Amino acid sequence: MAAAPSLKLVSNRDPRTPADHPPPVLSVTLDGMSFGGKTVLGQIDLALAPGETVAITGPSGVGKTTLMRIIAGLEHRQSGHVRRPDKLAMVFQEPTLMRWRSVADNLAIPLGLTPGQIDIALEEVGLAGRGAAFPDQLSLGQQRRLSLARAFAGKPDLLLLDEPFVSLDADLSDEMMTLFERLRDSHPVATLLVTHAIPEAERLATRILELSGSPAQLQARRR
Repeated sequence: MAAAPSLKLVSNRDPRTPADHPPPVLSVTLDGMSFGGKTVLGQIDLALAPGETVAITGPSGVGKTTLMRIIAGLEHRQSGHVRRPDKLAMVFQEPTLMRWRSVADNLAIPLGLTPGQIDIALEEVGLAGRGAAFPDQLSLGQQRRLSLARAFAGKPDLLLLDEPFVSLDADLSDEMMTLFERLRDSHPVATLLVTHAIPEAERLATRILELSGSPAQLQARRR
């Protein structure tokens, strides 16, 4: 029988030992997860320290987004325990913006920011003066910038990134990663990044984990 998907360490560039880390911001202990009798995830043990960036890699269909949804509290059919902070932000593969609301409203409504705080958040991502625009008036890169602005403006303790740079060309992907690095330096946050791109993981994360195994749904897709 093929092993259920589980995490294994690929690389760790954090010079600290586990004893040096403060209490984790995120702690995940899963016994597994199944749909209709088919195993989707195996045993998972994961912890993130404050300010740490961890990347999870693995093939399509192995369960990376499912694991991210469990951590975010969007999926509840798993067996196990997740301890997450109250202040959490998530950036998805596509910008999840309110297209019928202005750029400023996309920050003010979910976060309760003041006009002054909105101006600062937009300036940090290169969107100064665009508060009155609507998302469809922005380029894809600008929409991604707005998504990052919204994530960081809430000052989360945990940031979840589900392939936020997917479908971007090389130049725009590099631009967005540079922006993320600058925001992370200014607003330290524990970050969990899901990505297919190993160079992206190597650039942004101090610890890289691979979700590997052979869930039934992945096997069926490959037949």
